[in-house]
Parts: sequence; structure tokens; C-alpha cells
Amino acid sequence: MTQTIQAAFYRGDRTFTVETAEAARPAAGEVAIRIAYCGICGTDMHVYHGNMDARVGFERVIGHEMSGVVAAIGDGVTGFAEGQKVVVRPLDHCGDCPACNAGHQHICHNLKFLGLDTNGAMQEIWTVPSHTVHALPDDMRLDHAALIEPVAVACHDVRMSNLQAGEDVLVIGGGPIGMLCAMVARDAGGNVVVSEVNEARLAIAQKLGFDTVNPAKEDLAAAIQNRTGGKGADVVFEVSGTQPGVDAMTACAATRARIVMVAIHAQKPQIDLFQFFWRELQMVGVRVYEPQDYDKAISIVASGGVDAETFITDVSPLADIQKAFEQLDSSPTALKSLIKVGEFA
Repeated sequence: MTQTIQAAFYRGDRTFTVETAEAARPAAGEVAIRIAYCGICGTDMHVYHGNMDARVGFERVIGHEMSGVVAAIGDGVTGFAEGQKVVVRPLDHCGDCPACNAGHQHICHNLKFLGLDTNGAMQEIWTVPSHTVHALPDDMRLDHAALIEPVAVACHDVRMSNLQAGEDVLVIGGGPIGMLCAMVARDAGGNVVVSEVNEARLAIAQKLGFDTVNPAKEDLAAAIQNRTGGKGADVVFEVSGTQPGVDAMTACAATRARIVMVAIHAQKPQIDLFQFFWRELQMVGVRVYEPQDYDKAISIVASGGVDAETFITDVSPLADIQKAFEQLDSSPTALKSLIKVGEFA
């Protein structure tokens, strides 16, 4: 029997339409998930602005920062049960390219990102490969669980930084991912400073308990030197995606610091390579996450290492998805906007 659902389709020109669609039945090796919540991320906003039309087209259901419960299981799938709370790690790798063969499936040369290259979670039932599904604790709130995907990004970034407890950390850029990097770095024992020019985001960072600097009003390098006894930051996360952020990352770095390039830069930035020579700096590129980062993210969200109540700034029903994108696009204060997809959520 065909099951009909409500799904939000991107139609181009900053427009979504909520329509009736058929739920995809799980084939062998797949799991159908009844979606509870789906977050709007920066990539989704790029879709909304028309920057990814060539990739997603105008018939796509987007969304990947989600939570839900198992609705049905395809043949050959083990380890999951109907009604179980789950999240999806939305990466489908090819299994036979140099990256996959080296064990780096998350940066597969032919990677499909679910919710961009395929339909995503802004629909009532989402069917995905079983290898992308992670089980949640039974007592985890599903609105909080919708943060696990972006938290996993931060967990990967912090893990790749090789951060040690007690080290001084600078996060340049206090947007959603920057703030999550700050929380995960603090959970790992780092002494974290957040640099941000947006006063509303600075206020949120301070509410979360972080030391902050506004580089538009204060010399950031001098501020970091003062806070670290002239040493500089041992780990720097560049999450601003700006040239001033790139300038600051080397100016604020301690000897043998690790600089983690989190942001995607639309233009090639100029980098002070002399500082890499002078202070023996390291720069690390990071992209998405691996299964262990998802496991860590689930643990951190479950333990309260991420302040989900503060981080989630608004929730809208699926029927109001158009308004939710419009409001997020113009909001100077929002961090994470969620779409409540399922009525049971």
C-alpha cells in the first residue's frame, strides 16, 4: 500500500512548496525514518539563495541535520528496530576510490551528500542506506538530537586539531559551527576564547560562558597575547571565512600551534606563510565527519556538553518552512533554526 507524506520541495527562486508525495519504501539495506526535526544549516541557506541550483535542481527535498524514529526496515538490515530513535550521518561513499581504499570514506572522491545529491530530511519519512544510521539513547530529546550532525562537524574539527586539555584555544567566528567548535573544545578541556564582530552572537557566547573578543573594537592578537602570557593560542579554529579571520589566525598562533581551517572560503585568501616558517605552525584541513565523530557527538549532546536549549533559537512547523528560511536569512541573532517535521515530535 502506498503511503503518502508531506514533503518540502525546493523550487528555485528562494521558494519552497510543501506538497503531498509518496514515501519511499526501504529496499534491501535501507531504513525508513519518520522525521521528528530537521535543522536549517548554512549549506541549506546556500541552496535557498540559488547558489547550488546546478547541483540540487528544482525537484529536491533538502535537509540533513535531523532526528527521528525508525519507521520500517529493509531486507538484510540488522541492529535497528521500529520505533527506535536515530539520526543519520548523511554521507554515502562509493567504496572504490583512492580515498575509500585508504579508509577515508568521508571524503570519498565520488561522495553523495544525502539531502543535497539525493532527497533529504525535510519530509515526513526519509529512506536512507542503513550504514548511515546511528542509534540514540532512548531518553534523548529529539529536538536536541537534531543538533548531532553539526556537533559531529565540531567533534571532527576538534579531534583533528589534536587538542590537549589545558591548551589555549581561539575560535575565530561565532556562528553556529564556530560556537559548536567552542563548546566541543571546552568539553575537551581547552581554554576557549571566541572572536566575533556580531554583538548578538557575542552575547550568546557570553551566555554560554565563553571569554569573548570583538576584533572590530579590540586588537585581537594583543588580546590573545594578554590572555596567554605572551604565548598565543595553541589551537586556532578559523570559522569566519573572511580575510581578516585568516590574518588573525597566524597573528594569534603560538609557537607550533595547530590552525584548523573549518570555514569554506569563497575566494582564495592570502595567508602569511612566513609565520608558518617562523613559528613552525601546522595547518589542518577538515571536512564533514567520520562515524566516531557521530558517536562522540551523541555522547556530548546526551551529557549536556552542548547547551542545546541556548543553541536552538527557534522552531517552525514544516508547513511554515518558507517563512522559516526567510526569517533566518534576515535574523542577526539566530543560531540554530529547526523545522518540526513530525507531529509526534
